[in-house]
Amino acid sequence: MSRGLPSLCLEHNSWSGSIKELCLTCWGKMKMVPIPEKAYGGFFEGDCYIILYNKKTSNGFITDLHYWIGKDSTQDEQGAAAFYVTQMDDMLGGSPVQHREVEGHESEAFKSYFKSGIIYKKGGVASGFKHVETNMYNIRRLLHVKGKKHVSATEVELSWDSFNKGDVFLLDLGKVLIQWNGPDCNIAEKSRGLALARSIRDDERGGRAQIGIIDNEKDSPDLMQIMKTVLGERRGALGAATPDEKADELQKANVRLYHVYEKDDNLVVQEIATRPLTQDLLQHEDCHILDQGGFKIYVWRGKDSSKEEKRAAFSRAVGFIQAKGYSATTNVEVVNDGAESAMFKQLFKRWTEKEETQGLGKVYTTSKIAKVEQVKFDVSQLHARPELAAEQRMADDASGKVEVWRIEDLHMQPVDPRTYGQFYGGDCYLVLYTYLTSGRTHYIIYMWQGRHASVDEITACAFNAVELDKKYGNEPVQVRVTMGREPQHFLAIFKGSLIIYEGGTSRTQNNEPEPVVRLFQVRGTDEINTKTIEVPARASSLNSNDVFLLTTNQVCYLWCGKGCSGDEREMAKIVANIVSKRDKQTVLEGQEPVEFWAALGGKAPYASDKRFQEPTVRYQPRLFECSNQTGRFIMTEVVGFCQDDLDEDDVMLLDTWEEIFLWIGKTSNTYERNEAISSAKDYLKTHPAGRDLATPIIMVKQGYEPLTFTGWFSAWDPYKWSDGKSYEEMKNSLGDVSAISEIAVDLNNANLNKRNADSKPASPAGSRTERTSPAYKPHPKSNVNSTSNYQNNNAPSVVSAVTNGNGAYPREVLINKTVDELPEGVDPAKKEYYLSDADFHDIFGRSKDEFYQMPRWKQQNEKKQHGLF
Repeated sequence: MSRGLPSLCLEHNSWSGSIKELCLTCWGKMKMVPIPEKAYGGFFEGDCYIILYNKKTSNGFITDLHYWIGKDSTQDEQGAAAFYVTQMDDMLGGSPVQHREVEGHESEAFKSYFKSGIIYKKGGVASGFKHVETNMYNIRRLLHVKGKKHVSATEVELSWDSFNKGDVFLLDLGKVLIQWNGPDCNIAEKSRGLALARSIRDDERGGRAQIGIIDNEKDSPDLMQIMKTVLGERRGALGAATPDEKADELQKANVRLYHVYEKDDNLVVQEIATRPLTQDLLQHEDCHILDQGGFKIYVWRGKDSSKEEKRAAFSRAVGFIQAKGYSATTNVEVVNDGAESAMFKQLFKRWTEKEETQGLGKVYTTSKIAKVEQVKFDVSQLHARPELAAEQRMADDASGKVEVWRIEDLHMQPVDPRTYGQFYGGDCYLVLYTYLTSGRTHYIIYMWQGRHASVDEITACAFNAVELDKKYGNEPVQVRVTMGREPQHFLAIFKGSLIIYEGGTSRTQNNEPEPVVRLFQVRGTDEINTKTIEVPARASSLNSNDVFLLTTNQVCYLWCGKGCSGDEREMAKIVANIVSKRDKQTVLEGQEPVEFWAALGGKAPYASDKRFQEPTVRYQPRLFECSNQTGRFIMTEVVGFCQDDLDEDDVMLLDTWEEIFLWIGKTSNTYERNEAISSAKDYLKTHPAGRDLATPIIMVKQGYEPLTFTGWFSAWDPYKWSDGKSYEEMKNSLGDVSAISEIAVDLNNANLNKRNADSKPASPAGSRTERTSPAYKPHPKSNVNSTSNYQNNNAPSVVSAVTNGNGAYPREVLINKTVDELPEGVDPAKKEYYLSDADFHDIFGRSKDEFYQMPRWKQQNEKKQHGLF
């Protein structure tokens, strides 16, 4: 699956083309103005924007239309944006999902389009303010950066009063960007702040700006001097960060469905259902509003509803928000019948799509009568195709080593290998599975919890799992398995011999007599997918689609339903030799002897309909950052996730519907690690769809991810954790710039001196002072321990001294010269930078500004042509 790029929209007369743009709405001119791609992510607070986003999937394209409302935009502009979105939706056949976004309260999906972050800028056409040209150097602004996954930066007052101890702030001075990290910031916030600073430097300044970082004010006196020059002396202590207002999961779980219609010019809102919602509540001829606890409002437009009702979707949503007394910033999403978003579908107990298959051809059914079709697959493909491993829930081919312990007297008691695969409902077990991948040993610890086990045994099982995990260097993946909800890989490692007894225990001192008659249902076609479970020994437990084993004191019956296959019968024969040592007798449905029915207590109706397949239940995997440190369970979704969204100091939750993965970062805090399982249970309890609390929960450690986890990511780099740069490494890569003199020469250019600011404007881009070429000072090879750092990618570092009066060299001493022939201090990779403005324009036919705006490959080609490479 490939991710689309956000686009900021076409003019209305260009909709027949490929629509993936972003545009600014200008109400006064009744048109939309395209935004250049390099400006994506910057939003003026006085404007409204429309964003059209296309994402390619295996089934085609998914289209989202967002209209964004700046806090200073006018009502006319907001109305124009909504009008254009409705028109674009009509042009696209009603397939897009429409979103209303309000500044500072955007949806996670919207934020995910702008990986480097969102910057809110002062000004706007509608408000009469002038847009700031950020590719100029006479800039002085302070950005307040917030967010760990999706970053937003708001332009705030240029004062120490804007600062706090818990957030990141960027002081943007045109040619210098100073990142000030609050003492309570975590690594993820610092890293995201640095990514935003780099984005400003590279996209807005063409790479010709320096970045300085302050982690500790005492260790960065030079940078602090610049900040004091701009902001003045700081008086008083910094305040604490203001926590983000986020809805907890209990609030989000409070879903209500309404029928909305107009009667006598009045808007009528009629509640028709609460959680859990079912799909059949949505009537095609109606429009409905789904209220997710005031956190988000969905408008569902039935395919047979009138055009007037469809066009009134946004206005009705806004009216509903006002009637309920919700915040005006509440998100609104409009979905069309048959083109619902994944976010909308997951609010329902069950959502089906007709005539579709799940993943790689797997079709799920939930009826007691229906049978799950088992799909055979080549296990040798698992490592070559991690997405197959994830879909099939197979970490490997199940050929590894298996060890089993039973929890007895709250301790681990080894189980006789001859009975591996037999689990009793009155016990808890630990299963250690060891396997090799690419020459490296991996471990999985399964914690199997019997339905009738005591609370003490379940607690002891979890405790012993932690001890076993420590024994193997905290590397194993931990999987909580509830009786009856065993994952695919758990079945496979027992080679078709997984047998679950309803009650009892396998302990040697068990004094309870075994039942004389037992009935087992066998489901599966091979060693990988077969499971046998004990069911009540009565005729009503039978199902015509399966094979059953009925054990008595005299004989073991193999009852074959009319709908079972030959493979299933063969697997049942293998299991029969395990559950009974008596003679085996095969019985076909409809030809049962009298003794068979007598053993079951007589004949009774049972499920006998023919096998059928229901429409697929599809689910899109979702990744969340989870936290409950504040006493409220908060989940922050990461939309369009990738491996880079897994930060080392996080605990993340990946929901694949059939399983819940908990990813534990290496530097995540102890509290969140210890509470990870509780967080996962809370997630299931509060899920709007009323999830099964027995869903397997799998704990995965950073660096030891199994294929069943990595396969859900579009591209997984197993060396990321060893080769990827940490925040400190990224900071040190900015180079050695410990001396304030290296940026002192730019104080006037950046208009830092307050007296100059009052008496004369700063030198604009293109002035002589900006054009001078500074001397080159190579970065040292060793890492720098200083917490003050700068970087300039496209031009040599700015220093206080230059080699001659204006820093330029004659073209003769630069063109076609080797490194040894160049003047001292000239960066051989940036020879063109040391040309005078006149020579540069004469050689390249454009200014330096224009040259550095070109793609790097094109710069290199031109430099080669003119002997400056």
